[in-house]
Amino acid sequence: QVQLVESGGGLVQAGGSLRLSCAASGRTFSSYDMGWFRQAPGKEHQFVAGITWNGGGLYYAGSVKGRFTISRDNAKNTVYLQMNSLKPEDTAVYYCNRVMLGNRRALGSWGQGTQVTVSS
Repeated sequence: QVQLVESGGGLVQAGGSLRLSCAASGRTFSSYDMGWFRQAPGKEHQFVAGITWNGGGLYYAGSVKGRFTISRDNAKNTVYLQMNSLKPEDTAVYYCNRVMLGNRRALGSWGQGTQVTVSS
């Protein structure tokens, strides 16, 4: 079982940037495809970005493509999400999780997430 801790969220103005981090425990992290998801108030979790176990494949939701970049450092058991040109509609709690990239669905339980708030 991989345990995940997200960090790096905050309040930022539209057009600004944030970098989220997801620290994972467990030796098997480097074998998992990983993803970032977000949940806005009253909505379900939404896939944002995914990365294959070796970093060779990157996947993005259309709404963030060209603005967000997912990356990972398996030596540090960490996945990152660089978010640029943020918009108010990006406001949500962001979570990382194992992901089935074929259907972009999360595979594990959710952590506490990190809040991102973008003001207009």
